[in-house]
Amino acid sequence: MQEDFSLKETDFPEGYIAVIDKPLEWTSTDVVRKIKFALRKCGHPKIKVGHAGTLDPLATGVLLVCIGKATKRVEELQAERKEYVAELELGATTPSGDMEHEIDATYPTDHITREDVERALESLTGERLQAPPIYSAKKIEGVRAYDLARAGESVELRRAPITVYAIELLEYDMPRIKIRVECSKGTYIRSLAFEIGEALSSGAYLRSLRRTRSGGYTAEGAASLDLFMEKLRECETKSAL
Repeated sequence: MQEDFSLKETDFPEGYIAVIDKPLEWTSTDVVRKIKFALRKCGHPKIKVGHAGTLDPLATGVLLVCIGKATKRVEELQAERKEYVAELELGATTPSGDMEHEIDATYPTDHITREDVERALESLTGERLQAPPIYSAKKIEGVRAYDLARAGESVELRRAPITVYAIELLEYDMPRIKIRVECSKGTYIRSLAFEIGEALSSGAYLRSLRRTRSGGYTAEGAASLDLFMEKLRECETKSAL
């Protein structure tokens, strides 16, 4: 969706996929709720709205928001390959695997070379099982794992099958590295960061994360949330005439 895109009110009930560049510190549910509220003002009080693949609050990038009959495609869209660009800090870990929490442990990094990093990334590609972060939306007996973790309760999540198709080292500037990851549905990049730290006999956590592609939808073709809301307000004005 480019900056010059236009919306028609009739697009929504028949099915519309909004490709949103999710803002930092917004949850995926926040975005859906805001769009759904705006659609009500456009004359669609009961229209269905959902997203196809959660992004963490501290992540940005492609969020597919399905509207109307497009909500029937959520599972199909979620199953598509994803691509991310992530910046990692080596030599430390946090409880959440990103910058939501303070560092809880530090590790040596003097032994890590660029070649070590490239070998570690290569070792983590392919099909395997991965444990989700304890601060995740996974449910344990109906309760979100992050709610249990924030309450100080012990959290143990079942490992799930994932596929990491490729990991490319984009920048090496110790103790920070930047990587591009192409992966399957269900892959947690925060968990991958932790695994990279382990593979390097050190630690690692995410400093930033951006989803650059979800299936055939890219960040270059995404609209900012502000722009999309502006277009919805135009629809609201037209529906009031």
